[in-house]
Amino acid sequence: MIVREFRPQDLKTVLKIERESFADPYPAHLLRDIYNLGAGFLVAQEDGRVVGFIIFWIRFEDEGHIISLAVDKDYRRQGVGAELVRTAIGIFEKFHIKNIKLEVRAKNRGAINFYRALGFSEEKVIANYYEDGEDAVVMRMDLHSGGDSPYGHEY
Repeated sequence: MIVREFRPQDLKTVLKIERESFADPYPAHLLRDIYNLGAGFLVAQEDGRVVGFIIFWIRFEDEGHIISLAVDKDYRRQGVGAELVRTAIGIFEKFHIKNIKLEVRAKNRGAINFYRALGFSEEKVIANYYEDGEDAVVMRMDLHSGGDSPYGHEY
């Protein structure tokens, strides 16, 4: 598996993965806009096929934010998501980001446990965050940028 930058021709597959992963998927035009605005947008590729993606950006001078992470249903629980997150962490560290945040549905215990296993902790709950009224759990990881990192991947 390789992790590489998103290319516009990946959009159709990314949309398929987005739709099968989320009850409220981002529409194509929004994903295109996010890419065009310069957000980090990486894909995982296995045997020439896009099998997952991560979208992230630097929210404030020293805070990173993971916007979206999804893996094709046939490739879940095989380390694809973890490798995408680790690669994004390595990029954040190169920019001396001090912490990374993300939001996850409060009922999505699988995702919460996944992020915990990668070193994130639960910071707070935002009531009625999602359109359907579900709460979000804000998760955070503090980074120790500026040195050798176990996450220092090139992509």
